[in-house]
Amino acid sequence: MASWLGGLGSGLGQSLGQVGGSLSSLTGQISSFTKDILLEGAEEVGDAATELHVSNSRLREVESINAAQKFENERLKKVCSDLEEKHEAAELQIKQLSVEYRNQLQQKEVEISHLKARQNALQEQLQKVQTAAQSAQLGTDVLPPDTASASYVPVVRRSSGFEGDDMDFGDIIWSQQEINRLSNKVSTLESEVDHWKHVALSSKAQRTNDAEQSEICKLQNIVKELKQNLSQEIDEHQHELSVLQDAHRQKLVEISRRHREELSEYEERIEELENQLQQGGVSTDAMDNSKISEQQKSAQSFEGGKLDELQVVKDLEDEIRKLNHKLFSAKEENKTLLKEQELAKAEKIQITQEYENLKSDFSMLQSSVAEQDALLKEQEKKLQSKTSLPEDVVRLQQALLEAENEIARLSSLNQEGLEKELTSAQYKNEEILSASTEDQNSELSQLRQDLQRKEQELSESIAERETLIVELEELDKQNQEANQHMIALKEQLSKQHTETDSIIKQLKLDIDAERKKVSELESKKMETIKELDSQKEKLSQCSYALNDLHISKQQLQDNIKDLQEQLRKAQDCNLHNKKEIGELQQRLKEREEELSVSLSKLTEKSSQESNYICQDVILKEKEVEIEKLQKDISENKQLNDDFEKSLSDLRTENGKLIANIEELKQELSNTISEKNKVYLEKDAVVEALKMEKRQLESELNQTEKRLLEQAQKYKQTIEELSNARSMDTTALQLEHERLVKLNQEKDFKISELKRSIEQMEIDHQETKEMLTTSLGGQKQLTELIKEKEVFIEKLKNQTLQVKKELEGYMEVSVKQDVLKQNLEEKDRSLAVMKEENNHLKEEIERLKDQQSRSTPVVEPKTLDIIIELESEVTQLKVIKNNLEEEIEVHKKTIEDQNQTTAQLQQSLQEQRKEIDESKFQCEQLNVTHERLSLEKDEEIKNLQKTIEQIKTQLHKERQIIQTDSSDLFQDTKVQTLNGENGNEKHDLSKAEIERLVEGIKEREMEIKLLNEKNVSLSQQIDQLSKDEVGKLNRIIQEKEMEIQALNARFSSASYRQDVLCLQQQLQAYVMEREQVLAVLSEKTRENSQLKTEYRNIMDMVAAKEAALVRLQEENQKLSNRSENSSEDMSRETIQNLSRIIREKDIEIDALSQKCQTLLTVLQTSGTGTGSGSGSVNSNQFEELLQERDKLKQQVKKMEEWKQQVITTVQNMQHESAHLQDELHKLQAQFSVESDSNSKLQIDYNGLIESYEQNEEKLKSFSQELAQVQHSIGQLHNTKDLLLSKLDLVTPSVATASAITQRSDIQYTTPEVLSDESKLLQKELKQLKKKLQEKDSTIRTLQENNQRLSDSVATASEIERKTQEGTESEMRQIKEKHDVLQRSLREKDILIKSKSDQLLSVSENLSNKENENELLKQAVTNLKERILILEMDIQKLKEENEKIVARCREKETEFRALQETNMQFSMMLKEKEFESHAMKEKALAFEKLLKEKEQGKTGELNQLLNEVKSMQEKAVTFQQERDRVMVALKQKQMESSALQSEVQHLREKEQRLNQELERLRNHLLEMEDSYTREALAAEDREVKLRKKVLVLEEKLVSSSTAVENASHQATVQVESLQEQLNLVSKQRDETVLQLTISQDQVKQYALSLANLQMVLEQFQQEEKAMYSAELEKHQKQTAEWRKKAESLEEKVVSLQESLGEANAALDAASRLTEQLDIKEEQIEELKKEGEIRREMLEDVQNKLLNLMNSTEGKVDKLLMKNLFVGHFHTPKNKRPEVLRLMGSILGIKKEELDQLLSEEQRGVTRWVTGWLGGGAGSKSVPSTPLRPTQQNIFNSSFSELFVKFLETESRPSLPPPKLTVHDMKPLGAAGTGTPSNSQMQDSAVSGTSRRPDANPFLAPRSAAVPLITPASSSGHLLMKPISDALPSFTPLPVSPDASAGAVLKDLLKQ
Repeated sequence: MASWLGGLGSGLGQSLGQVGGSLSSLTGQISSFTKDILLEGAEEVGDAATELHVSNSRLREVESINAAQKFENERLKKVCSDLEEKHEAAELQIKQLSVEYRNQLQQKEVEISHLKARQNALQEQLQKVQTAAQSAQLGTDVLPPDTASASYVPVVRRSSGFEGDDMDFGDIIWSQQEINRLSNKVSTLESEVDHWKHVALSSKAQRTNDAEQSEICKLQNIVKELKQNLSQEIDEHQHELSVLQDAHRQKLVEISRRHREELSEYEERIEELENQLQQGGVSTDAMDNSKISEQQKSAQSFEGGKLDELQVVKDLEDEIRKLNHKLFSAKEENKTLLKEQELAKAEKIQITQEYENLKSDFSMLQSSVAEQDALLKEQEKKLQSKTSLPEDVVRLQQALLEAENEIARLSSLNQEGLEKELTSAQYKNEEILSASTEDQNSELSQLRQDLQRKEQELSESIAERETLIVELEELDKQNQEANQHMIALKEQLSKQHTETDSIIKQLKLDIDAERKKVSELESKKMETIKELDSQKEKLSQCSYALNDLHISKQQLQDNIKDLQEQLRKAQDCNLHNKKEIGELQQRLKEREEELSVSLSKLTEKSSQESNYICQDVILKEKEVEIEKLQKDISENKQLNDDFEKSLSDLRTENGKLIANIEELKQELSNTISEKNKVYLEKDAVVEALKMEKRQLESELNQTEKRLLEQAQKYKQTIEELSNARSMDTTALQLEHERLVKLNQEKDFKISELKRSIEQMEIDHQETKEMLTTSLGGQKQLTELIKEKEVFIEKLKNQTLQVKKELEGYMEVSVKQDVLKQNLEEKDRSLAVMKEENNHLKEEIERLKDQQSRSTPVVEPKTLDIIIELESEVTQLKVIKNNLEEEIEVHKKTIEDQNQTTAQLQQSLQEQRKEIDESKFQCEQLNVTHERLSLEKDEEIKNLQKTIEQIKTQLHKERQIIQTDSSDLFQDTKVQTLNGENGNEKHDLSKAEIERLVEGIKEREMEIKLLNEKNVSLSQQIDQLSKDEVGKLNRIIQEKEMEIQALNARFSSASYRQDVLCLQQQLQAYVMEREQVLAVLSEKTRENSQLKTEYRNIMDMVAAKEAALVRLQEENQKLSNRSENSSEDMSRETIQNLSRIIREKDIEIDALSQKCQTLLTVLQTSGTGTGSGSGSVNSNQFEELLQERDKLKQQVKKMEEWKQQVITTVQNMQHESAHLQDELHKLQAQFSVESDSNSKLQIDYNGLIESYEQNEEKLKSFSQELAQVQHSIGQLHNTKDLLLSKLDLVTPSVATASAITQRSDIQYTTPEVLSDESKLLQKELKQLKKKLQEKDSTIRTLQENNQRLSDSVATASEIERKTQEGTESEMRQIKEKHDVLQRSLREKDILIKSKSDQLLSVSENLSNKENENELLKQAVTNLKERILILEMDIQKLKEENEKIVARCREKETEFRALQETNMQFSMMLKEKEFESHAMKEKALAFEKLLKEKEQGKTGELNQLLNEVKSMQEKAVTFQQERDRVMVALKQKQMESSALQSEVQHLREKEQRLNQELERLRNHLLEMEDSYTREALAAEDREVKLRKKVLVLEEKLVSSSTAVENASHQATVQVESLQEQLNLVSKQRDETVLQLTISQDQVKQYALSLANLQMVLEQFQQEEKAMYSAELEKHQKQTAEWRKKAESLEEKVVSLQESLGEANAALDAASRLTEQLDIKEEQIEELKKEGEIRREMLEDVQNKLLNLMNSTEGKVDKLLMKNLFVGHFHTPKNKRPEVLRLMGSILGIKKEELDQLLSEEQRGVTRWVTGWLGGGAGSKSVPSTPLRPTQQNIFNSSFSELFVKFLETESRPSLPPPKLTVHDMKPLGAAGTGTPSNSQMQDSAVSGTSRRPDANPFLAPRSAAVPLITPASSSGHLLMKPISDALPSFTPLPVSPDASAGAVLKDLLKQ
């Protein structure tokens, strides 16, 4: 549009060329501008309402986002404020510490500076002393003193003021360097002081006291002056440093102030922009106003956020002062941003001014143009409404840019949180803008371009405004014309706009339709994928269910085995207990009998000494009593037998239960086999199994209860027996009666259990009946499935019939081929007819010859010939009629074939209808099946309800909570399984129907291909028949024409002339006809060959197409069904292209043949015609020949290409076959691997479930173990108590017997052995026989009795007394024994209660530990699972990426196909162009031929017809070639797709292998962990057993302690109570987290008080409480874990801050330590200074002595060495040595030169100097030569001398270094000076450490030079002070000039 407007403006300018160049350009610009505005107004009216709606909705979204962002901003502000407070607190602490340490450091450094000043003064004094000594030694000044003094004078560099921002750290760095240099100089001077101290000490003995005080005064004055100078310099340096610091602070203040000013400017700028936005929004509509107001609100909200951010920035300015580097970068960015802002402001001002100017110009133009006011006003309103929007958009964009600049500035200040908020605000602003301008993007881009152009035009128009005012009138006219033109253009554009809108709408509708199709296809694809996934899931679920069943079976077997083992153990324990009880009872009875017997004997013996008859009676009574006791024992034995019988009954019952369980196992196996047979029986079988499992669990629980009850009862019996020790036989009888009652009660319970078992059996039968009903329903379903299979077989039969019909059609096609052969035979007969025609023509020619030869008499012969010709013509007509009849017959056959095809199509439609009906039936069957499945589900639910009711009836006694969840889980499983079975049936029927539909589709495709072939064949037959009939008609017409002409000529008068002409013409015609016939025969042969080739190629192509169709179908089956549409499209396009290309090829071939025939005809005709036309024809012939050659080459190329295509197609077939084989193999491998993978997954799930079940079993076993151990411990306690009490009884009896023995020994005499004693002995013997089975205790009693019976006769009176004593003692013992028994019982009860409590607490602890371990293991397992899931997710992502890549490849293939289509279309266009050109040439040839031969039209028409037929053949050949090409490309695409699929399958194989390996590894790990856990459980069992043994030992020890002393027992009880209290307190502490636990603790305390009465109830309550407490504990642990994690995070952050603070404190402590060390150093230095003063005084004295003593003396050795050295030096260098000697001896230069010139540079003053220098050499300490300094004889004497002086001038002892490394720490004892080796090391380290100093890491106070090494990192306060202080390198004389340099200067002189 812009270009058109520009052209229009230029045109108008040319029309008004008189006005001038400037005016024309101006007018053009203004007219174009007005047109642009008008056009914009016309274009931009449409979509305001929709835009407003969209913008309103988007603004609402933006407001919601803005509110969320405000909330986030507030939260982040809170976080920032907290962090800032923490930061400020930390900074304040660090600042205080740093200020303190800096003050201390400054003080110390001031002291150091004073000490340095003193040292410098001492150094000057030393140097003066040295110079005096040298002058004393040598007589003259050797070394000038200025060098030393100049060495340490600092080079003062004054700073030239501060110039604002240009100042940086250069001054600070320079001052730091200067301080370091001064410190180095001080160290060198100190080393020199040390050296000269040593010198003074060595020469102390030789000094004198003359002129001592005056020199000391001078030296002191000099020292004072130097101190003053040094102090002044130090003050100046400190002043400079303070100035630098002040300047730095001023800079920071200025920078912060500038920053604040910039922030305020930015805020003002934003406010201005918002005001502009408000002003710009006034001109728009009301909706626009609301939009802009909403935008302003959002901007204000953003402003509020920015103000808050600015406050945060102000708060963080303290941080900005520290970050100097970042400030500089921020400054530069601010400068650039300010510049950009100013530029933007200027541009905006210019734009607004230009816009106002434009408005004023337009108002002027409107006033001038009064006619078009209304139009212009409307357009201006439109313009304002539309241009204001882009301006608002531009303003918003500029505001956004400024906000971005602010964000960049804030990012430099490390405001990351604010950055995020601002960026989010930016994005939301951009979203607002994009939302408001999405629909107007195209219009806005045009408007922006127009605005740019308008700005350029305005810049020109401002310059030429004055000229405009003059030329406004002309412009009015032009404006009127332009407005008219614009109106016309507007109308045209509106029409075009409407047309384009309609086209766009149509295109959108097409796109929507295509999208809908694509979405439908995608939905179908997704449905198929979902169906596949559901089938896979169902299979996996079925396998899981089978595994679950197997696992449940294994669990049941394990449970049964465990219960059997428990039963065995319990039976063994019971037998053992019974045996022990029996033995104890026997012992008790025996003991009681013995006691009673002994007592009765004693009484009898005492009362009846002589009456043996009474004794006999008593003995009889005792025997009766013994018999009674024996009866009681037998009764007890019977009771024990009854117990054993009841146990055996219980065993038989257990055996019955085991048998029932085995039967149930068999039933389980049967049900599993039935389930494998019938897939849908799974749900009912699963329910039955679950029911049976529950029943078994209930039975097992009941048996467990029974066992527990029996154990409790046995315990009670044991306790009763223990109580019954002290009771009489009556009490025993009562206990026997109780036992009988208990036996009766047990019998009653056994009968009740039998009844319950019978009820269970009845329930089992009912469940079996339910199963049979469900099986019947499943049988009905199987019958339905069978009916479906019958229906499918019927469909298969129908498909077979269809196949047979197709075979019939194939036979029909064979018949058509036979008809084609017949047609070919007729073609041959036509050729024969043509030959006969040729013969006739020859006969006619002969006749003509005869006519020409013969006279006119021979007319009747010609008439006869004519008659014969007429007869021949009639015959030919008859033949033609016959041929036409045959053609009609063929047509009829073709019509019949068409009818048969129509019938086939009808039959196909009927089959489709039948298939639809079958589909409908299948759907109905599916519906009925679903109904049946729903009914079955309802029945199953009812069954489940009934089962649950039965369960509730059975398990009223049990109160277990966990059943509900398991039942619910089972219900859901059952429902899912039912649904899955129904879906599986539905899916099976669907799959079968889909297979049938695919088969029918394949058949339809084959029928379509056959129909197409039939149509093509019929078309070919029609073409052939038409061509042949037309040719025959034409020939006959030509013959008739010739006969008529002959008749006319014969009838005419000028017959002879005509005959002659005719003869000549006949000859010519004969020649021509012969040529034409030869050409025609060749053409017919070529035609027949081409036809045969064409048929062969057609057969090949048909075979190839069939193979291609098969491959395509297979590929379609293998590939996704979603690609069907795209493949169909590509097939159709490729087929169309191939047809077109074949047609073009055939046309080219036909044209080439036509050209050849025309050339031959022209050549023949060219010979007959004149030479005039020959020149014209020759050029045309050459062109035609060239074209023919080209066409031949093209034909050859096309044939070669065809061969290549055929070979490639064959290769592709082979490759596709190979690829298919590979595909099948890979699919088989994939299926095998998927099966193995599913199996592994199933095994893995099974292992996990078995692992969990084993864990649960372990828990239950541990609980049972604890219970069993508890019961065993109680039994052991009772046993030990009984044994201990028995032991107590026996010693009492033994004591009584001992007393009797003593009395017997005292009073027995061998005289009193009467007959009574003999009788007693006999009786005792009889008793011994009866009581042989009894223990050794009874034997001791018998011996006592024998002794008593022996001593009865002699001492009866003493026996009475002793008996009375023993009776009283026995009574006392019995009373004590009773008391002890009572106390023992009480203590036993207490010990039992305490031990129970201890065991329960230990069990709880162990359970909790186990639970923790299990939770840890679960956490690790979950982590592993999460890792596995992450790996799976990554793999899925990779697969998704691969799928995306495939989609892209498909898109590229589709584009490639489109490009090939384009290429084919281009080829087609070229071929059409060529064919047009050929047609035009053919027309030209035809015209030429018509002009040349008007009479030869018939033959030419024949030739043209042949050429057309050849063209058509060429077209068909081209089509075939195109098809072959398209097929080739399709094959290539398919092969590439197959290769990609093969690669994908290989990758899948690799992935599956990796997953298999991972699963195997995981299984191995799981097995390892399971074995480890099993081992750990065994270890735990062993530990528990050990604990039990230890506890038993403790209990035994406690019982013995109780027996020993009751007081100790009470003490132990109290200690146990205290321990119990401690344990309860610990438990209370663990339960303190819950308020409810306090009430429970109170209940527990009350229950402890009433433990003896309510032990069993308390145990039950404890179990419930522990379960509740466990759950609560678990919840609490989860909550505490969360809290702990949060606290850990807080702790980590606090630790980090603590670490920083600790590091700072450590640095501070180091600084304090170093300050202390410095103070010590200062003190040492002060001491050293005092020592050195004394040394200096000594040195001065020594030097004075030396000066006095060594004047005028010469060293002999020196003179000797110099003399010998002079002769050793080479002759060239001897004058140098002589000069040196002369300079040393003090000889002047002039005298030396004279001497050297006279005696060829001889020696004069050198010897005197040598002699004079001898004394000094003695005083100087000689240093040993280094190993490197070898004696070099080749070098000159002067060099050797210089080296000697250098070695002599080096100090032997270097000075100490002022670093802290080598100084002793605070803890070291003594502060002595370091040794020489230390000094050397320190020197070396000082020199080596000096260059590592980094001046850029200087602190804030430059007066304190803290230097950190470059390698170190961290804060300065963290580092030790030794690294931070300056190090001093020792130099011998001065840093500038060494001794060697001085000697070289001397040599130069």
